[in-house]
Amino acid sequence: MVNLVRVYADTSVFGGVFDDEFARVSSAFFRKVRAGRLLLVTSAVVEDELAAAPSAVRSYFEQMLPWMQRAELTDQAVVLRRAYIAAGIVTRKSAADALHVAIATVTSCPVLVSWNCRHIVHFQKIPMYNAVNRLHGLAELAIHTPQEVVGDEDEGF
Repeated sequence: MVNLVRVYADTSVFGGVFDDEFARVSSAFFRKVRAGRLLLVTSAVVEDELAAAPSAVRSYFEQMLPWMQRAELTDQAVVLRRAYIAAGIVTRKSAADALHVAIATVTSCPVLVSWNCRHIVHFQKIPMYNAVNRLHGLAELAIHTPQEVVGDEDEGF
């Protein structure tokens, strides 16, 4: 029996399916999920953010529910989000972004995917998130764009 990699996808990946710049890769990511190559994890934070999204994005999210695990928002995730903000990784204005990282971390998702290259998938912020994780006795988190996870579809990942 193969253990699938649990991948937390933030809101931007669902929206990416309907964005000209990100549609091809976002769709390829979700094809890998539906094919059973990745285990999709999401959270109430994604659901809350999708409430303001176009109906097509909300509908797509609902279509993906059979392939999805929902990570719970815990006190530990809220504490970790505060630690990210206190460390200056993001400001309070980006608290939801920090919460995505915190939820993925405390629920032991080894990978988080996002198109948010300003607050999440950023070469300076990723090591900072992981430094805070280590200070809290938590595992490091691989943070990537869907492109990095999907790679070349012919590779068979």
